[in-house]
Amino acid sequence: MEAKRRKVVIVGAGSVGTAYIYALLQTGLAAEIALIDIDEKVVAGEVMDLSHGLPFIPPVSIHAGDYSDCSDAHLIVITAGAKQKPGQSRTELVKDNASIIESVCGQIKGQPTDAVLIMVTNPVDILARVALDCLGWPRERVLGSGTVLDTARLKYMLSRHCQVDARNVHAYVLGEHGDSEVVVWSMAHIAGVPIGHYCRICQGCDARQQHKRIAEQVRDSAYHIIDYKGSTYYGIGMSLVRISGAILRDERSVLTVSIKLEGEYDIDGLCLSVPCVVGENGVEQIVDTRLPDEEDKALRASANVLQNLFKHISD
Repeated sequence: MEAKRRKVVIVGAGSVGTAYIYALLQTGLAAEIALIDIDEKVVAGEVMDLSHGLPFIPPVSIHAGDYSDCSDAHLIVITAGAKQKPGQSRTELVKDNASIIESVCGQIKGQPTDAVLIMVTNPVDILARVALDCLGWPRERVLGSGTVLDTARLKYMLSRHCQVDARNVHAYVLGEHGDSEVVVWSMAHIAGVPIGHYCRICQGCDARQQHKRIAEQVRDSAYHIIDYKGSTYYGIGMSLVRISGAILRDERSVLTVSIKLEGEYDIDGLCLSVPCVVGENGVEQIVDTRLPDEEDKALRASANVLQNLFKHISD
């Protein structure tokens, strides 16, 4: 990909946006990074601080931007929004953040761009749909970070449980990025061995009970981190770099991003996470497969949670 096409615009200079930029800078993925925020002083300070590290990393330019930067961007990442408070669920943020996202997307829509947009602001599935409706772009170009981080948490916890490298654990979290998320055990394996069988041969444990415990830990991770330190940002920052790499390098990687479904998994009109092939143009393909009845029922329940939440902002 030509260097001029490796331009990334980040909207939101909070902890998530800056953790993402810090991780992105060190990869060499982007040739140019523009940071946008309503607080211009904060943007100036972040750009100055990050720029002082440029002698240590692959060549890249970083600057305080405005929405005109979107016109020649390959990737736009939105992290702007109200911060989640201790004890507050992701879904409680919906109305305030929907208003913010509509304003941001109104500015982006005024630019002639063929960029891919990644929504990060929570609740991400709802706001990905808000952004898609506002922009009017093809669905494959508007995706949410979805359960990419939840899936990483699952792989990490399974790797600890099974004492194997996390990179050799293959498993997915689908549905809402939130309390109704679904760990799809039928897709989980290590070295081609289904995870339930692998646990029995290596641990001799009650796999079902252990998997229930791990799924709960994955679901509740964000709440624990928020209780401990106020917010989460490193994990999501690295997750965004992973999604960005798939797009900027046209990797066609399978990632559980949030995408508007149009009949896939028998769900229509909602953004939620399913396995997707992610490449230069965003979502290149949705991996639509038949789930076991119990997991299919759980995914539909997750979709119903999102449907009910979306009604609150569409009424």
